[in-house]
Amino acid sequence: MSSRAEAIGALRLREFSSNKDFSDKLSEAFGAYVFNRSVMQKMLPNEIFLNVINAMEGHEQINPDFGNTIAVALKDWAISHGATHYSHWFQPLTGAAAEKHDAFIDWNTTDQVIEKFSVKQLIQGEPDASSFPSGGLRSTFEARGYTGWDPTSPPFLWNAGNQKILCIPSVYFSWAGHPLDSKIPLLRSERKIKDAVFRLLEFTGLPAKNVFSTIGLEQEYFVIDRNLHN
Repeated sequence: MSSRAEAIGALRLREFSSNKDFSDKLSEAFGAYVFNRSVMQKMLPNEIFLNVINAMEGHEQINPDFGNTIAVALKDWAISHGATHYSHWFQPLTGAAAEKHDAFIDWNTTDQVIEKFSVKQLIQGEPDASSFPSGGLRSTFEARGYTGWDPTSPPFLWNAGNQKILCIPSVYFSWAGHPLDSKIPLLRSERKIKDAVFRLLEFTGLPAKNVFSTIGLEQEYFVIDRNLHN
């Protein structure tokens, strides 16, 4: 029997159960594992919430004084949903996503750990680019690629087996500041389009405070059983 026929046979025998975490209302299930605006508004002081929203829309940068408050709120939200680890999640130039997991723990004493997540851990991941070609100019352990938090995309929780991981959308760049991912060119393109549209709107006399692009709701998604995929 072919592997495809075996996979289809396994589907026929599988028992499916519905997700009871939410009610039948799609509005309650949609975005339930995303640190979105409604969650931020509940968990952050209003001044900090407005700063994050303005950063998401590209109007200003995150105020460094607000960093720890944002990190603590993000940690508490993730842990309340069962998350044990966090990850700077990015798209390197390989056509796939990449991530490195770290736990929400730190040493309190030599024999005790505490749950901790600081603004430093939120903003920048551990540098690494040891697998990049260097032309023999430096040792591989001295190569540096940095991940940095991208506040234009909301953090989210990802189910990995029986665990939930807090994924922090990030950009990835070299020690010299060169983009090493697909996100930085996208953000730069968005900025160029935004500036051009603002100039056009100003010329035509149409007022606007913000310009953004979206992926249409007509996009198609196909859910395939894991057995069939394998």
